[in-house]
Order: sequence, then structure tokens, then C-alpha cells
Amino acid sequence: MTTLLPFFILLPFAGFIISLLIPAKNEGLLSITSYLTAGIHWAGVTLFTVYWFFDGHTVLDHDYVTLYQTTDYDFFIDFYFDKITAVYLFVGSFLTFLVTIYSRYYLHREAGYKRFFNTILFFFLGYNIAVASGNLETMFIGWEILGISSFLLIAFYRDRYLPVKNAVKVFSVYRVADVGLILAMWMSHHLWHENITFSKLNNFELVHHQLQSHTVIGVFIAMMFLISAAAKSAQLPFSSWLPRAMEGPTPSSAIFYGSLSVHLGVFLLLRTFPFWEQQISVRVLIALLGLLTAIIATGIARVQSSVKSQIAYASVAQIGLIFIEVAAGFDNLALFHFAGNAFLRTYQLLVSPSVVSYLIREQFYNFSPHARSIEESFPKKMAYTLYILCIKEWNLDSFMYRYLWNPLKWLGNKLDFLTLNRTVIFFIPAYLIGVLCLGISDNLPDFVVSKLPIFFSLIGLVMVLKSFTERKVARLSWILIIMNHLWVALAISFNEHFKYGQPVIYLSGIIVAGALGLICLYRLRSIEGNIDLDQFHGHSFKHPKLAFFFFLCCLGATGFPISPTFIGEDLIFTHIHEDQALLAFFTSLSFIIDGIAIIRIYARVFLGPHAKSMYEMAYRSS
Repeated sequence: MTTLLPFFILLPFAGFIISLLIPAKNEGLLSITSYLTAGIHWAGVTLFTVYWFFDGHTVLDHDYVTLYQTTDYDFFIDFYFDKITAVYLFVGSFLTFLVTIYSRYYLHREAGYKRFFNTILFFFLGYNIAVASGNLETMFIGWEILGISSFLLIAFYRDRYLPVKNAVKVFSVYRVADVGLILAMWMSHHLWHENITFSKLNNFELVHHQLQSHTVIGVFIAMMFLISAAAKSAQLPFSSWLPRAMEGPTPSSAIFYGSLSVHLGVFLLLRTFPFWEQQISVRVLIALLGLLTAIIATGIARVQSSVKSQIAYASVAQIGLIFIEVAAGFDNLALFHFAGNAFLRTYQLLVSPSVVSYLIREQFYNFSPHARSIEESFPKKMAYTLYILCIKEWNLDSFMYRYLWNPLKWLGNKLDFLTLNRTVIFFIPAYLIGVLCLGISDNLPDFVVSKLPIFFSLIGLVMVLKSFTERKVARLSWILIIMNHLWVALAISFNEHFKYGQPVIYLSGIIVAGALGLICLYRLRSIEGNIDLDQFHGHSFKHPKLAFFFFLCCLGATGFPISPTFIGEDLIFTHIHEDQALLAFFTSLSFIIDGIAIIRIYARVFLGPHAKSMYEMAYRSS
């Protein structure tokens, strides 16, 4: 039966490729391809699961292909099937099937009809890779696809300010989840000295033996899992991104943020439960986080004026309860709760436009006040305080800006002295000195060699901080991102076994994507004049092919799984020693800011209202 598992990946991939080849005007063929792909997948999952269940429902695990291997490192694709995979695959394929049928008519004659179905199938591919994965590396491939398809669907109305703005905001939170998973993979390599599979994590004796002598490492890995899960499932303090994600079309809101994508954090906790099962402090923390999120999100949902925001926060509250169930060890209840919540939120979001019109009519002709609520039993001062806090969404958005993004912007703004010419003039001699230090590292004092990786990774972080806050020259921001990767590769090269071949794997995708992206920016500048990053320019309207090509360059520069850099990122962290916490911190922070800065360049240059439009544009939400 293990030979059939790739079918659940290859079918969505084939559907996605076919949808790319269909002309944009052929709406019927596009929609048929989409719902046939999802429908056949759903039928296949159902038959496979029924046969698997009656055949003894033994766990299936198979290593299919090794992408890269050395004496001490092995990056392979592994697929895994158990009850968790079965439930997630069934729910995902069935809801995707329903939503594609619904979207066929809902998006009729929409300008981005083809783009919508391409992205839905791309999301479906990433979802299946993630939930059928047998190790963290395979899961991370699907995890990345889900992140970028989220950005594309939120920014579906690419000629409007707010959808694009919120798409970048959501992607920034997803980037935190990505790096949390990367750090968990980093420390897992040092804990197990191999690419650990989920099948081996179910070996209680193996896990217990390792964690007995590595308690701190075990807690660190579990906390990284929790941060990734909380960011992906919109738990505190990341809850504010979910209603912002509702800027996309209603069908994408239903399948992404009501049902499937938002439950991937729950999936991560369920899949890694055998690892942190014996860490009582972690289980208590997960339960407390879920409880606090459920209470706060319920209050916020009750005062929302937008029906989609109400549904979003109601879903967040239910996921908080699922976190409690997972922490308590009730995995069957959590799976049942996930399926019920996914079906309910999908239904609510799909009928929400009709419900709004019905409620408006009822308000005028058949209005009756609500019965007494629990809030009326509170003291007035407490009730009013809670109401104001919930109206302001407990300032969760402001919290993220104040304590995460604004400090980074403040640091970046201190680097305004770095112009394009000064950056290039500084970089070339400084990097040559760094390469020289690497060549003579055997003759340098051990103390100096131990500090050089931290110093060089700090220079890379400075570069990407400047890129993140650059508001004038898009080319400067892009060049700084490429320089950051070069400094990171140089920093890690001082550690053993990361010289010569492996930096080439890491930098190959970066250099190619960086050079092609820079050519795109120079080409656009020659056509349109100056391109700054102080506003959205919307150049995809007039230059769609150039926008698409530059987007591929952005994917390559972020380490998306279309180039060897994706494997290189894992290699980078594998060669950071477990006692090099500062080096790991600088590198991971660089990766977070790097991804956001790249997407920011793409969004500012190619998305949003067209800069040369003769019509006034609304640049702020009410």
C-alpha cells in the first residue's frame, strides 16, 4: 500500500500543471480540471482509507527519494499514513472539491479566474505534501507552499491597497512559523544525529532515552513547535492576522482560513505529540495558551461588525480548545473537533454573503432584541472594559508592531547612510577580507575563529535590516538581500564540513535568482522610471509577464523548494553547532526579515493600485 501514497501528491501536482496550460478565457475547462482533481483525490482517499482500515490499519511509512546525502547528513522525502493523515486528507480533499464547485460560479467572469484556480490547486498540492509527510523536511516543503499560496490568495484583488497590505502582513507572521520549524529541525539534527522520521518519534524508548540526557534541547524543540503551531493557527499573540486574511475571495477564505490552512498548527502538534508527551511543562503551556486564546477570541468575535471577522475569531477560539485537547492527549477528540470545525466554518463562510442580506432584511421587518446574555451579569465597569478591549481586539495588532516589527524598523532606519554606491564599495573589500580569513583560519587563534562566524552573520543581519526598511531604491533593497545570503554562507563556512561544495548548493539558487531579479528591476526602471518602495506601484497591470518572472525570482531568493537553496537552508542550520545560540539567532532572524523584505519588494513594485492611475484610491481601511 505504501506504493500508492505518492498518488495523493502526484494527482494535485498534475492538476496544477494542467491548469497552468489552460487558456485564461476557458473558464469551463479550468473549473472542471480543478474539481475533477479534487473529486478524484477525495474518492481515492476514501477508498484507500477504507481498505487500510479493514486491512489492520497499520502505520505506513516509506522513504521514497533521497535528494542529497553526505556521510553525516541525509535529506530525503518520506511519506507517512496513519489516522491523523487519513482524517486530514479526507477533510482536505472533500472541502477542496466543494469549494472548487462553488467557485466555478462565484468567480464567473472575474479577471483573475485562472489565477484563482491555479493558486487553489497549488495550495492543495502543498496541503497534501504537509499532511502526508513522514519527516520535518518533507513537511517543510508543503509548509512553504501553503505560505506563498496564502499570500497570493489574500492579494487576489491585486489592484486594491488593503488586500495587498494584509497579504504582506499575514506572510510576515507565516515567516515566523517557518523559522520556528527550521530551528526545530536544526536542534533535532543535533539531538538525533539524523533526519528523524515521525515513525521513529513514536518509539517511546528511543525518545525517552534521548530526552533524559538532553532535557533543555527537548524543551527548546518543543517550544519551536509551539511557536510554529501558534503562528500558523492564529493563536496568541498571533491571532490578529486571521481576520486580515479575509480580504481574499470568500471561497479562498473558506478553504484557507476557515478550515484547512488554519488547522495546520494543530496537525503539527498532533504529529509531534510523542516527542513532547512526557514534557509536562510544555503540555501545560500549550493548554494555557489554547485556553487564553479561546477566551479572548470568543469575546472579540462577539463584538465584530463583519460576519467574516466573526467567523474568523470563532474559528480561532475553537482551535484554542483543540490545542487543549491535544495537550491533554485526547487525539481522537481533537481530530473529530478539527473535522467538525472545518466543515462548519467552510459552510458559514460560503453562505455568509447571503446571510448578511437576510439579516439586513430581517432587521427592518422582523427585528427582535436578543435575550439576556452572560455579560449583563458582570459589573458595569468590567463589562465596559471588556467591551472596549474586544472592540480593539485586545490591541494584538499593535502588540505585534510595537514589540516585533517596530524595533526592527528602528534599527533599520539607523542605517540610512548606506546608499547603493556605499554598500557596494563596502561589501567587496569586506567580503574579500572575510574570504581571506576563511582561507587562513587554521593559522588564526581559536578565539578569533570562534567569534568570526557571529561577526559575519551580524553583518548579514545588518544588510537585511537595511533592506527591510529601505523606502527609496528597490534595487538597493534587492542587492542587500543577496549580500545577506553571501555573509551567512561565509559565516557558517568557518564551521567544519561546510567548506567548498555545500555553500555552492546554498548559494546556487540565490545567485541565479538574485541576478535575474536585478535584471527585472533594471528593466522595469528603464520602462517606468524611478521605482521607490514608499508606495504600491501596481506594475503587474501593465507588465504581467515581468511581474510573474520577478515573482519566480523572489521564490528562488527566499529558498522556496524550486532550487537547491531549499536544501541549502537546512544544511546551513545543520552545521550550526548546538552551543552557537547567538549564531543561530542572527541567522534565523536574517531568514525571517529576508523573506518579508523580498515579498515587500514584489508587493510594492508590482501589486496594489497602479501608480499612474487617473482615479483616486483609498489607501486606508475604515
